[in-house]
Amino acid sequence: MRALCLLLCVSVGGMVGCATGGQSQKQGKRTPPVASGPEPSADPDDPTAGLPEQEVDVEPVDKGVTAGDRAKAATQGMLIGAIVGAQAGPIGAAVGSVASMIYGAVTGESPMGGGGGAGPPGSERGREEEIEREIERENQRQGELEDEIAGELERQEELLRQIEQGEQIEAIAGQEAEAAASGAIATNNREAPTAPAEKDLPAAIFDEEHRKIAAGAWGNERELAVLVRSLDADRDGAPEEVRYHDEATGAILRKEADRDFDGDIDEWSIYDAAAIARIEQDNDGDGKADEWQMYGKDGRMTAREIDRDANGERDAFFVFREGALAEERHDTNADKKVDRVVFYSAMKLDHAEEDQNHDGKVDAWTAYENDLITRIERDANGDGKRDTFETYDTSSGRSLLALREEDKNQDGKIDVKSVYEKGKLKQRQISDAGLTPL
Repeated sequence: MRALCLLLCVSVGGMVGCATGGQSQKQGKRTPPVASGPEPSADPDDPTAGLPEQEVDVEPVDKGVTAGDRAKAATQGMLIGAIVGAQAGPIGAAVGSVASMIYGAVTGESPMGGGGGAGPPGSERGREEEIEREIERENQRQGELEDEIAGELERQEELLRQIEQGEQIEAIAGQEAEAAASGAIATNNREAPTAPAEKDLPAAIFDEEHRKIAAGAWGNERELAVLVRSLDADRDGAPEEVRYHDEATGAILRKEADRDFDGDIDEWSIYDAAAIARIEQDNDGDGKADEWQMYGKDGRMTAREIDRDANGERDAFFVFREGALAEERHDTNADKKVDRVVFYSAMKLDHAEEDQNHDGKVDAWTAYENDLITRIERDANGDGKRDTFETYDTSSGRSLLALREEDKNQDGKIDVKSVYEKGKLKQRQISDAGLTPL
């Protein structure tokens, strides 16, 4: 036991001595070397003669683990090794102390983690902490980027919805006019349709009740006593058809129907002398009529009006005369003003008038032949005078621009003439070199 304690003391003394000796040697003063080189010039004309040499400061260089760090680590290792080795007895304490002391002296680090001193700034633990902080910052940036992407996608979706709604409204607004130019209208027939025939159903399948219809409820001047007949075929509590008959005469006055069987009435038929005079329809399912059909005494349609953009205003009007379509009127920009009128003759397109700049005045006139455009005249500057004339070739079965004539300076004479072949510009003639064609 004494031998072991002696060995321990000798080892500690030797390690501490080596460490402090090395440290003292490193901190001892060194005699500066004698400057070598040629002697200073004794020339009195030399401006540098006799001046002392300048000293240059050199920043210290970090050389890693110092001898002091090793001594401190050896001391900590010796104590830790002795404590740990004591679990196996005195011999274990001595062996653990010596081994841990040697490890600390060689590496400059405590055997149980950490260094003999504060450790260099770039230690493993510091690097791990820096990596964790960088990962956290990167995750934060990723989260912010995902939020930005989500916000941008939401803005794009909203923009697409707005564009889609605009396109739908524009498409609906121009549907009738485009169909007219191609030779077809919404009814798919320029012959006046006949009123739908009344279904002859047995009275036994209807439920009957008596009601009073207040004056003005249907546009009626006085109160009406009616017999109501309801047909609820599927017994869901929502009738598919309701008929209102004059209680005194039995003549039908009004009929309501659920055409798509969704439980909501979407068609209202009004009768005059037991004949259909008007039909109102809800085609978009919002509970409000958006199409109105009027019929004459002969049962043929006389007019049809439509609210195409569901804004509560009628924007397409079709007029039938003598059993045939005679005229169309359209509000293409939803300003409650008709800006396009199409006229028919013998159920064929004849001519059209348009207010293209929506200033309340007609500024474009179109002529048709066999439902094909043959000529368009325009008032380009809105002064009420036609100054642009387009002629179309219809020999191919299509309307292809053949000639455009323009009065650019509004003097009543054609200044620019453009000739087209198969719809493509072939040549252009300009009467005045100072004029610029459109």
